[in-house]
Amino acid sequence: MSEYICPHCKQTINDDEALLCLYCGQSLNRAVGFMGKLKYLKPKIIIAIIAVLVLVSFMILMLR
Repeated sequence: MSEYICPHCKQTINDDEALLCLYCGQSLNRAVGFMGKLKYLKPKIIIAIIAVLVLVSFMILMLR
């Protein structure tokens, strides 16, 4: 079992699926699922993904 350290109170959490700290109740900033992973990405990565999607959609539109 892996241990996780709470970023707020620095206590170790042994629960792999915990989203909140057992001691202080703060969020552990863990990504759950696709939308959760998007929440914790850096803004530059999100902007790059959107730019690539816009370019691909423009290329598809031009090929029609």
